[in-house]
Order: sequence, then C-alpha cells, then structure tokens
Amino acid sequence: MLVTESYKIETYYKALVDRNQGFVGIFFVGVKTTSVFCIATCRARKPKATNVEFFTTFKDALDHGYRPCKICRPTENANQAPDQVNAAIELVRSNPKEKVSDYTLRQQRICPVLVRRWFKQHYGITFQAFQRMYRINQALLELKGGRSATDTAFDAGYESLSGFGYTYKKVMGSSPKQGKSKSVILLNRITTPLGPMFVCATEKGICLLEFVDRRMLETEFKDLQRLLGATIVAGENEHIKQASVEVAEYFAGSRKTFTLSLDSPGTVFQNLVWESLRQIPYGETRSYQQQAEAVGVPSAVRAVASANGFNRIALVIPCHRVIGKNGKLVGYGGGLERKQWLLEHEKQFAKQ
Repeated sequence: MLVTESYKIETYYKALVDRNQGFVGIFFVGVKTTSVFCIATCRARKPKATNVEFFTTFKDALDHGYRPCKICRPTENANQAPDQVNAAIELVRSNPKEKVSDYTLRQQRICPVLVRRWFKQHYGITFQAFQRMYRINQALLELKGGRSATDTAFDAGYESLSGFGYTYKKVMGSSPKQGKSKSVILLNRITTPLGPMFVCATEKGICLLEFVDRRMLETEFKDLQRLLGATIVAGENEHIKQASVEVAEYFAGSRKTFTLSLDSPGTVFQNLVWESLRQIPYGETRSYQQQAEAVGVPSAVRAVASANGFNRIALVIPCHRVIGKNGKLVGYGGGLERKQWLLEHEKQFAKQ
C-alpha cells in the first residue's frame, strides 16, 4: 500500500535520513529519480523528500514500477548475514574445538575483514571473541560431563592448561574447576522482516527474545545474568533452534501460538502478568485495564504496565497486544511502529 498520511511520511523520511534500524521492514521507500526502492538503513545517498514515496511492502514498491536497490537489497532480508559471514559461522559451529584463523577463512574464499566488520556491527563483539565463547561453551559441557580440565584443554586446541584457564576465566568469570557447576545463557541472533533479534536460552528454555535495538537491552542482559546466576556466551541449543523455526513461521503467518519452553525469572506478580499476556488471543488486543482485571487486581493498572515492560520474551509473551484504554498504541520497547506492524500482521492472518 502507498503511504499517504502526511505524519507517517514525515516520520518515515526522518527514519530514512537517520538510517533508523527500528524501521527496517516497516516501510520501503521508492526514489522517483532513480526508480529504485530501499529499506530504512540503506547506505546510499539520501534523496530529497519531494523525490520519494513510501510503501508498506516491497511488493507494493515493485507493483509501482520500482526495482530493488543493489546496495541494501530490500527484497532479501536486509539483516541476514552475508553468505561469507554465514560460511564463517558454520565453520565455528561445525568445528567448535578448532580456531578459525584468517588464513583458514581465506582458504575458504572468505574475507576476514568483512567477517570482522559484520560481527562488530551486529553482535558488538569480534569474530575471535565469538569463537572463544563457542569453544568455552563446548569445554564447559565436557567438564560437566566429568572430563578433566587437562584433557578438555588440549582436546580443544589449547597449547597449555594455563592458556585454557585464562581464556575460560575471561569468558566465564571463574576457573574451570569452579565453573563446573556454573550455568550459561546461550546467545544467538536471528533475522526477521522487522530487523534482527537476539535470542537467549538456558538448558530449561528461552529466557530472552528481543529486537537488537531495543531500549535498555544491555540492562536486560545484566539482570538476566544476575537473576539466573549465569554467564551469557555465544552459542546455540535445541531451544534456540526451535525458536528460530517458530519465529520464522510466525512472521510467515503460519504460526499463531508458540510451543517454546520458557525460563523467564521474575516475581510472582510479574509471572502472573506474563501468563495473562499469553492468554490474549492472536489477532486481538486488550487494554491495560482489562489485563489488570484478568489478573484479579483491577486497581493495579500501573503495576501491570510495569510488569509488561519487564517482559524479555517478545512475540512469545505478546505484550504488543496490550494497548491504551482509548485504543492508542503505547508502551512497546521494540518501538510503536513495530507494534503497529505486528498487530496488523496478526489481524490479517487471524481472518484467514
């Protein structure tokens, strides 16, 4: 659909100029002077406001005669890792005990510079740090299985026990001996039409699912580690793999309910509120007042809203389905534009 509301056009144009990650997938912009269309974060030179028009889907842009920009490639998932980065990640996952050097990458026709830049931009860590986390997580599993630190260290490719101990403590915050009983929170990244998301999981289930540009995300990570007494490291388990599948199905419109196991620490009241969120049917909304009534405390509207704000598992615990009493969109950490998109997405597929 062509966007015609003036206030939306102004908002979208500012987001385009600012390269605002929060608007990826919210709109596609057609540039009249070049006949190409882009996403919000396109690196190309920004056109004048009079030379653009905005669409809600890339199909609408195509239907209006625009062709995809070769820089931001809007018809693809703009936040999907490039093929070379995917190949580098697969090398780490398939060989968690081996160090993937720049030489190894070049042998596979992978540019080390490209990989380093992508990891720094999208994970906030270096590729080498990502590898270390994978190797240490593998080592932790073996230590918990009863294997000795010496055998684990040398099998993981470390040349000395001291070197292994230093790296282990740097990542886990404790020595291999002390860390046998320590829990970890595995962190991975998935892509969606609305931008990339971080997904975290323990052995019990998913404990975080958030858009990477969510406000206060670093605070959430710290709180999660404190509440669970665990350290966040890059990695993947069956819960994360299942989350990747189910989130993709949700955005494709084929999944209306999630079956993921969750491990979300909170107070008794917070858990009561979060469970009430999961009872809101797909394609429907509730006001904060209605939610307060649902948990049996009609006068605790502010407390309910606060508990919603502490929800760390977006989509699965659907706090986006709660709106103001007057019907207006309020209070969503992922951004109101995303909230609007999610509600319209669910309303469309609920009818089907």
